[in-house]
Amino acid sequence: MENNTKQNAEDNTIAILAYITIIGWIIALVMNNDKKSDLGGFHIRESLGIMLVSFAVMIVAFIFAFIPFLGSLITVILWLAIMAMWIMGLINAINKEKKTLPVIGDFFQKTFASIGK
Repeated sequence: MENNTKQNAEDNTIAILAYITIIGWIIALVMNNDKKSDLGGFHIRESLGIMLVSFAVMIVAFIFAFIPFLGSLITVILWLAIMAMWIMGLINAINKEKKTLPVIGDFFQKTFASIGK
């Protein structure tokens, strides 16, 4: 029983680390290679998806920076959406839940299926 509790705590640690910067994501990926945590792998894929979307938004923000008002508005809306997804993912990891993110979570799980397994 104690070993199972320890394992669940380690799985939860992997899931939470996946959302704490790119370094945390790499640490979570390395830890998960040894443990093969289902919860950890799920959140590693979700976090990777959020990071890639935020990189894409950074490129879009650079392009829209040249449009005075509309560019700023679009950029702020996109960054708020990414922040909301990150917070939802982190809360799900803390609560030990495997809920996909709205709109794009299923896509992340299918696209990155080989990562974290």
